[in-house]
Amino acid sequence: MKTGSSEKRQVWYVVIALLLSIVVGLALENHQDIALYFKPLGTIYINLIKMVMVPLVFSSLVLGVASMSDMRRVGKIGGLTVLIFLCTTAVAVVIGLVLSNIFKPGLGLAVTNLEYEAKEMPNVLDTITAIFPDNILNALLQGNMLQVIFIALIIGIALVKLAQGGKGASLRNVIEDVFNLMILITKWIMKLTPLGVIGLMIPTVAQNGISVILPLLKVILVFYLAVVIHNVVVYGLLLKTRTKFSVGEFLKAMAPAQLLAFVSCSSAAALPVSMQRTQEELGISKEVSSFVLPLGATINMDGNALYQGIVSLFVAQAFGISLTIPMQFVVVLTGTLASIGAAGVPGAGVIVLSTVLNSVGLPIEGVALIAGIDRILDMGRTFTNVTGDAVTACVVDRAVGKGK
Repeated sequence: MKTGSSEKRQVWYVVIALLLSIVVGLALENHQDIALYFKPLGTIYINLIKMVMVPLVFSSLVLGVASMSDMRRVGKIGGLTVLIFLCTTAVAVVIGLVLSNIFKPGLGLAVTNLEYEAKEMPNVLDTITAIFPDNILNALLQGNMLQVIFIALIIGIALVKLAQGGKGASLRNVIEDVFNLMILITKWIMKLTPLGVIGLMIPTVAQNGISVILPLLKVILVFYLAVVIHNVVVYGLLLKTRTKFSVGEFLKAMAPAQLLAFVSCSSAAALPVSMQRTQEELGISKEVSSFVLPLGATINMDGNALYQGIVSLFVAQAFGISLTIPMQFVVVLTGTLASIGAAGVPGAGVIVLSTVLNSVGLPIEGVALIAGIDRILDMGRTFTNVTGDAVTACVVDRAVGKGK
């Protein structure tokens, strides 16, 4: 009971810190130099989370795979995970397009003197090639999550083979100790979340302010309406029909990870918390959570897909360009596939958007329209991505026979 009360208090501390940060940030809109004094709190907090991220993901995934004696089970989990990610991402793009067609957020926006230099996005083949590291230590030190996942899978499979010959028990015990150690440190770091929220949010709110937000308020509202619909309808239906968890149970368990995702705009930063909450609060098996969540943090882009669907039509409407239904279908296809191709790329949302705009002949300069509010939109994108990862873990866990 004490633990539950402590967790409830912690959530309230985070909510209070978030509201306080918005008020202080708006008050410091014309004093951004003062707001920057809060930034080190956020930087330190994110650095602490990154510190545990690689060893936690690595040890958890190795143990998860090593616990499976049947390698066909790994393939089943992986195949189902990717299928869910692709389907929910495609649905997200469609939701974004439908809402943009209904509310037309770009109409009446004056477009003048826009400049944007498109960044190069790696293609799918480059992304696949980059999964295979040429140096194990470099992959771990650089925190390349796709490579870390690959290495952990190989070591986990090797431990299964060693165990069949009565070997490898000592190494497995060491890795299990590392995992338990990282979980404990993660719990300590989570107690600092209110301070991290203050450090992350005050400079962000002060930098954007009301003056930047008001002219683009309509697209912000449409985007967050899409976020609500996708999280409530799509994820809610998955939870109701494919798991034994109610929406309330899920939200209660995952709220700390969702709040961290929202304020940090980083799926990777929220990953250690997501893993801890799914395993300890939802009872998701280690083999599933340690596979689905790291993979989702790198390739599941439902939030980005909502963003692409809405902003693509927003740009077209702002420039007075009409997108036909076939062209909107291209947006769905390109947005879904490009999200996978941009796995692990910093600023993936904007980079993928450039690719989507180019695929239907829209001016890439349109990205500059939302540059000032991108951080505000990124909060909703990351919240959705992290929520989708956790929902998928619940669905897969139930499907492979080890859910609640």
